[in-house]
Amino acid sequence: MRKNHRHLIVVLTLLALLAAGCAPVGPAARPDAEAAATAAPAEEVITIEYWQYNFGARVTAMNELIAQFEAENPNIKVIHNSDIPYDDYRNKIAASVPAGVGPDVATLFYGWQPAWIDAGYIVPLPEDEFPPDQILAQFSPMVKASFFEGKLYTLPTAVRTLALFYNKDLMAAAGLDPENPPRTLDELKEQAVKCTVREGDEFKVYGFIVNPPGQAHHWFREVLLRQFGQPPYSDDYRKVLWNASEGGYQAWETFLSFERELKTGKAGVYQSDQDGFLAGEVCFHLDGSFRLGNIASNAPDLNFGVVELPEHNGIKSTFGSYWTHGITTKAAADPARLAAAIKFLKFITTPAAGKLWVGITGELPAQLEAANDPELLADEKLGAFAAGLAYAHSTFFVDESKDRQAIIDAYDAVVLNNADPRQELDIAVETVQALLDQFWSSRQ
Repeated sequence: MRKNHRHLIVVLTLLALLAAGCAPVGPAARPDAEAAATAAPAEEVITIEYWQYNFGARVTAMNELIAQFEAENPNIKVIHNSDIPYDDYRNKIAASVPAGVGPDVATLFYGWQPAWIDAGYIVPLPEDEFPPDQILAQFSPMVKASFFEGKLYTLPTAVRTLALFYNKDLMAAAGLDPENPPRTLDELKEQAVKCTVREGDEFKVYGFIVNPPGQAHHWFREVLLRQFGQPPYSDDYRKVLWNASEGGYQAWETFLSFERELKTGKAGVYQSDQDGFLAGEVCFHLDGSFRLGNIASNAPDLNFGVVELPEHNGIKSTFGSYWTHGITTKAAADPARLAAAIKFLKFITTPAAGKLWVGITGELPAQLEAANDPELLADEKLGAFAAGLAYAHSTFFVDESKDRQAIIDAYDAVVLNNADPRQELDIAVETVQALLDQFWSSRQ
């Protein structure tokens, strides 16, 4: 019996080995065509495009966010088009989006939003994915400008305010205390004059350049006007009020005075507004927090500080703005691409994205959770910008470029052609009022 039992075990073992040798090898062990055919199909990869104009620090920041997003979402590929120069950007959008090509998610200056909506470039963000009440609770109050006629169209990663940059070495060379930069408008005038160095008609050091094509047009509109007691617009943004009082004209005269009477600088002398400050040739400079990243990359040895914009008549004010992101009609036309675009937009507007963004670009996080970071508020450079968030004003623009051009034209007419300042301000108001009238008349 024991012998027969042992024989039975041997036979069963041989049969088991034979069955194993004849059994098909599983897909993990034999990755041939047959195994591939029986494996579960891989999830389809959706490709979307994100466009922004070429600005070094923002390109770097977005590249990092895209890398993180793709790592978390391997089924979505994001093509980052950031090679477009600023001056060509809107024309490229206008040529691509209506044709159903180009970006699925695009960055835009918030002031362009009404024009982009009218042109059909962007679509409202789905309320179930971007609940309005939640957005208003979690983001900077500035983001109210992303709503138009009750619908949310765009969402930013970061926001920014204006502040006054100052060159500590140039201040010291002029006999000024670098630890006591201008805190009032009168102090700015006084210190800018002292910092200015000229040999005949040639500037060696510019104390302060008022350059309307740069950030200065915002300074006039949202800061100087308010500091001289004149709101720039009616509450409903249907009426331009720059010349509605003597205070408006005084603000305009002050805007012109740095080049005309004080002779602390000359508009347009540098190709880009910030070039003179980065070169160490301008003492005081108006700019946004985004300039910090640019200085770190291009002028790392610049000895400078940042202070809140000088107050006047006890009034503090600054201009708040932001670049924001919208979903295009191209993405909206395809459900799979739209879903990917929504997921990507959510990712690049989180508090974590805002913290990453501020570290690379110098712009302030749009999300209150990230913007209220005590370290950010205490930062010797960013702190001045963060402090301005409490009293920043964002202008409603029908067409930001045309609004700006009206101020540029008025400024040039006075400075270059000795035109009457009051008359030129009146003309600028008429120009911008016509823009508003045309815009609102189409919605009545």
